[in-house]
Amino acid sequence: MSDSSSIQTLAVPAEAAGQRLDQWLTSQVPDVSRVRIQQLIEQKKILVNGNSPKPSMRLRGQEEIVITGEVELPPLKAFPEDIPLDVIYEDESIAVINKSAGMSVHAGSGKDQAGNRGTLVNALLHRFNKLSQIGGELRPGIVHRLDKETSGLVIVAKSDKAHRKLAEQFSRREIRKIYFALVHGWMKTAKGTINSAISRDVVRRTRMTTRGSHGREAVTHWQVSKQIEGAYGKFSMLEVKIETGRTHQIRVHLSSIGHPIVGDTLYGAPAKLLSYGGTGSKQASLDRNFLHASAIQFEHPISNRQLSFQQPLPAELSDFLREIGD
Repeated sequence: MSDSSSIQTLAVPAEAAGQRLDQWLTSQVPDVSRVRIQQLIEQKKILVNGNSPKPSMRLRGQEEIVITGEVELPPLKAFPEDIPLDVIYEDESIAVINKSAGMSVHAGSGKDQAGNRGTLVNALLHRFNKLSQIGGELRPGIVHRLDKETSGLVIVAKSDKAHRKLAEQFSRREIRKIYFALVHGWMKTAKGTINSAISRDVVRRTRMTTRGSHGREAVTHWQVSKQIEGAYGKFSMLEVKIETGRTHQIRVHLSSIGHPIVGDTLYGAPAKLLSYGGTGSKQASLDRNFLHASAIQFEHPISNRQLSFQQPLPAELSDFLREIGD
């Protein structure tokens, strides 16, 4: 839709007679939901022949509809929630959290207040008295992120000074992180590096891609720690290190070389694994990505001490390995 300083005018054709106003507008205005159209009507930013209509108004054809601006939404702000946290380390400046899979680090900027629940930020606000404010009211304390279905270690800043110092370390690529990923298939070599720029997929906007023409530099190093072969096929357990922190970097990079992460259906992994051989078939599935941020090493932003933390695979991943025959 146009910006708030512009006016958009639509002429209703005769063949639209009988349709609901909100339904017809949703079909005519790109990338705007029916809910958003209804909010515009409620805020009197849609006029039909100069009058404020109801969303359920039936069109007669030949009306002139004017959209005068954007929906005005209250600014998003995160609120405390009593959600259990696995705190690995804490002092007056920082905390290190072992995030579980299924928890978003923070709400997306496109969500409304009702969708701003159950995130790591909500849990942090309940647990700690103060967090850095550099990320704004929606992302207090957040210096870096993990995907919702990725588990593992996350550093949280309690003060703005600590946040700035940690951000500088990330920018200089001085923070070392190790991930474990289980991927489909056996790798052709014992180790390798993927150096492919990453950009947003123009067709499927929830995905990233290495095939775009204007991507950002991304470097991923991997090394095989174990090969697995069982009734469900062949898999490789990889130790992964990244030099950059692009959205979905490890997931899209490994998928791009034909080895999607187990459970990552967004990037080509099957939703269920089928066994082969034997007298009967079985199924195995994982309701998260087999990707775990297992280790992190960095310099304390205030004391300058070197800190290093490790976390083993969570139980659901260890159980899955046993299920597929490791």
